[in-house]
Amino acid sequence: MARVYVINDSGHDFKPAEKFGTIEIVSTGAVDKFGITEMLRTFQPSLDASVADDFVVLSGPTVMSSVLCSAFAAKHGRLNLLLWKADRKRGDHYVLRRLVF
Repeated sequence: MARVYVINDSGHDFKPAEKFGTIEIVSTGAVDKFGITEMLRTFQPSLDASVADDFVVLSGPTVMSSVLCSAFAAKHGRLNLLLWKADRKRGDHYVLRRLVF
Protein backbone atom coordinates (compact mmCIF):
# COMPACT_ATOMS: atom_id res chain seq x y z
CA MET A 1 0.00 0.00 0.00
CA ALA A 2 1.20 3.49 -0.80
CA ARG A 3 2.25 5.96 1.87
CA VAL A 4 0.93 9.49 2.19
CA TYR A 5 3.60 11.76 3.61
CA VAL A 6 2.23 14.68 5.62
CA ILE A 7 5.14 17.10 5.72
CA ASN A 8 4.24 18.75 9.02
CA ASP A 9 1.39 17.99 11.40
CA SER A 10 -0.29 21.35 11.41
CA GLY A 11 -3.31 20.24 13.42
CA HIS A 12 -5.56 19.58 10.42
CA ASP A 13 -7.55 16.40 9.95
CA PHE A 14 -5.61 14.41 7.36
CA LYS A 15 -7.92 11.39 7.58
CA PRO A 16 -9.48 12.03 4.12
CA ALA A 17 -6.03 11.37 2.60
CA GLU A 18 -6.15 7.78 3.88
CA LYS A 19 -8.01 6.72 0.75
CA PHE A 20 -4.67 7.16 -1.07
CA GLY A 21 -2.58 5.17 1.44
CA THR A 22 -1.20 4.96 4.94
CA ILE A 23 -0.58 8.38 6.47
CA GLU A 24 2.91 9.08 7.76
CA ILE A 25 3.59 12.30 9.62
CA VAL A 26 7.10 13.41 8.65
CA SER A 27 7.52 16.20 11.22
CA THR A 28 5.60 17.97 13.97
CA GLY A 29 5.81 21.30 15.69
CA ALA A 30 7.67 24.49 14.94
CA VAL A 31 10.81 24.47 12.82
CA ASP A 32 13.57 26.90 11.96
CA LYS A 33 12.64 27.96 8.44
CA PHE A 34 16.28 28.81 7.74
CA GLY A 35 17.54 25.38 8.81
CA ILE A 36 16.93 23.59 5.52
CA THR A 37 19.79 21.10 5.97
CA GLU A 38 18.31 20.02 9.30
CA MET A 39 14.90 19.74 7.62
CA LEU A 40 16.33 17.39 5.04
CA ARG A 41 17.93 15.31 7.81
CA THR A 42 14.53 15.10 9.54
CA PHE A 43 12.89 14.01 6.29
CA GLN A 44 15.59 11.50 5.30
CA PRO A 45 14.15 8.38 7.02
CA SER A 46 10.81 8.91 5.27
CA LEU A 47 12.49 9.67 1.96
CA ASP A 48 14.67 6.55 2.24
CA ALA A 49 11.53 4.43 2.70
CA SER A 50 9.56 6.18 -0.06
CA VAL A 51 8.69 4.70 -3.43
CA ALA A 52 7.66 6.45 -6.64
CA ASP A 53 3.95 5.73 -6.11
CA ASP A 54 3.78 7.42 -2.69
CA PHE A 55 2.06 10.77 -2.15
CA VAL A 56 2.95 14.07 -0.51
CA VAL A 57 0.41 16.28 1.30
CA LEU A 58 1.51 19.91 1.41
CA SER A 59 1.35 21.12 4.99
CA GLY A 60 3.34 23.33 7.31
CA PRO A 61 5.73 26.10 6.27
CA THR A 62 6.30 26.57 2.54
CA VAL A 63 10.04 26.01 2.83
CA MET A 64 9.41 22.55 4.31
CA SER A 65 7.21 21.62 1.37
CA SER A 66 9.86 22.91 -1.02
CA VAL A 67 12.62 20.83 0.56
CA LEU A 68 10.66 17.58 0.83
CA CYS A 69 9.10 17.86 -2.64
CA SER A 70 12.50 18.61 -4.21
CA ALA A 71 14.09 15.61 -2.52
CA PHE A 72 11.18 13.32 -3.46
CA ALA A 73 11.33 14.45 -7.10
CA ALA A 74 15.12 14.07 -7.21
CA LYS A 75 14.85 10.50 -5.90
CA HIS A 76 11.91 9.32 -8.00
CA GLY A 77 11.82 11.58 -11.06
CA ARG A 78 8.22 12.36 -10.24
CA LEU A 79 6.07 14.07 -7.63
CA ASN A 80 2.62 12.90 -6.53
CA LEU A 81 0.86 15.72 -4.68
CA LEU A 82 -2.41 15.58 -2.77
CA LEU A 83 -3.93 19.06 -2.77
CA TRP A 84 -6.83 19.95 -0.50
CA LYS A 85 -9.88 21.31 -2.30
CA ALA A 86 -12.74 22.94 -0.44
CA ASP A 87 -15.81 22.10 -2.49
CA ARG A 88 -19.31 22.82 -1.25
CA LYS A 89 -20.95 20.88 -4.08
CA ARG A 90 -18.89 17.67 -4.01
CA GLY A 91 -17.60 17.93 -0.46
CA ASP A 92 -14.09 18.84 0.63
CA HIS A 93 -11.51 16.38 -0.68
CA TYR A 94 -7.96 15.80 -1.85
CA VAL A 95 -7.10 16.12 -5.53
CA LEU A 96 -4.16 14.17 -6.93
CA ARG A 97 -1.70 16.02 -9.16
CA ARG A 98 1.28 14.18 -10.61
CA LEU A 99 4.37 15.61 -12.27
CA VAL A 100 6.74 13.32 -14.13
CA PHE A 101 10.13 14.88 -14.80
